[in-house]
Amino acid sequence: MQLRPWPSRLALLTCLLLQACSKPVPSEEPVRAVKVLTVGLDAMQSGAEYAGEVRARVESRVGFRVGGKLLRRNVDVGQHVRAGEVLAQLDPQDFKLAADGARAQLAAAATNRDLALADYKRYKDLRDQNFISAAELERRDTALKAAQAQVDQAQAQSAALGNQTGYANLLADAAGVVTSVEAEPGQVLAAGTPVVRIAQDGARDVVFSVPEDKVALLKVGSPVVVHAWATQKSTSGTVREVAASADPVTRTFTVKVGLGGPDTWPLGSTVTVLPKALDRSGPQVIKLPTSALQHDGEKAAVWVLDKVTMTVRLQAIAIATADGNEVVVAQGLEPGMQVVSVGAHVLNPGQKVTIYQSKQAAASTASAAGPAK
Repeated sequence: MQLRPWPSRLALLTCLLLQACSKPVPSEEPVRAVKVLTVGLDAMQSGAEYAGEVRARVESRVGFRVGGKLLRRNVDVGQHVRAGEVLAQLDPQDFKLAADGARAQLAAAATNRDLALADYKRYKDLRDQNFISAAELERRDTALKAAQAQVDQAQAQSAALGNQTGYANLLADAAGVVTSVEAEPGQVLAAGTPVVRIAQDGARDVVFSVPEDKVALLKVGSPVVVHAWATQKSTSGTVREVAASADPVTRTFTVKVGLGGPDTWPLGSTVTVLPKALDRSGPQVIKLPTSALQHDGEKAAVWVLDKVTMTVRLQAIAIATADGNEVVVAQGLEPGMQVVSVGAHVLNPGQKVTIYQSKQAAASTASAAGPAK
C-alpha cells in the first residue's frame, strides 16, 4: 500500500479539523398544532353558594321545673316523642313527703278554724243576750278570720307541693325528635337543668353563614334556592332571619331560611343555598378556560393567533373573577380574536402553528371534498 505524500495528508487533516470546528446548521422550529377558540361575549352563570344545614324551626332544651335526683330517662337520641309523653323522672320520695306534710298542716289549720268558728257562734249567742260586750265578740270574729287565713295558706302550700310532685315527671310539650341527651340517671339536677333537646315537628329552616361583605345584601324576605346534597332535590325559600351580630369565632353572620312546602327535609341534612340577592348571572362578559392562561412576568397572558401569518403572540390580560371553571377577562381581549386554548405551554413568540383537527373532523373534511381526479 502506497502512502500519500505529506502535503496531501496535511491538507486532508486540515479539512477534517475545519469541518469539526464549524457550527451545526440550526434545525427549523417545528410547526405546532393547537386548538383555538374565538373570543366572544357570554353571560355570567354562577353565583354565591353556601353550605347549609336543615334544622327545626323550634328546638327546645327541656328540663325539670324542680331539682332532684334523676331516676330514669325514657328516651334516646333520634327517638320520636309525642306531646305529653314522659321523657324522664326524678326520685319522687322527697316530694311525696313534703306533700304529706302540707296536707297535715292543712288538716291542723282546718281544725283550728272549726274551733274558732264554734267559739264565734257561742259568743254571738251570748252577745245577743247582752251577756258579753261587743268588743269580746269582735275578738272572736278576728280569731275566726285568722284561722280561715291559715287554712287558705295551708291549702295553697298543699297545692304547690302537689304540683311539684307532678313536676317530678318531665313531659314533652310538643311532638318532635330528640336531638341530644344532656343528663343521665343518677345525676342530681338543679331546677331548669336541660335533660334532653327536642326538635319539634313542623316547619324547617336552613341555617348557613355568610361573610361580613355579603350580609348587607341579604334582606328578610329575599328569595333563595336550596339544593339537597343527598337526593338532588330542590326547593325555594325565603330569608326569615339575619343575625344582628357576627359569630365571635368565625366572624360570620348566621342566616335562617324558611323552607316552603311539606315537612320532608331530614333534620341535619346538608344543602347548598343560592341566594338570589347574590346571583351574578346576566352581564355579558368575556370568559376563557383556565387552560388558555399563561404567565407573562407577574401578569396573566394568552396566546393570540394571527390568522394571516399563522403565528402567535403573547397578549397580557386582566382577570376580574372566576365563573365556575372559567375566568372572566376584564381587559386585554376583544370579541372576534382567536386565542389558543390547548397547547399553549409549548409555544414561543412568533412561532408558526396549525389549527388542530381531530381524526374524525379530518375524515369528514376529506369525504366532503370528494375523490381525487
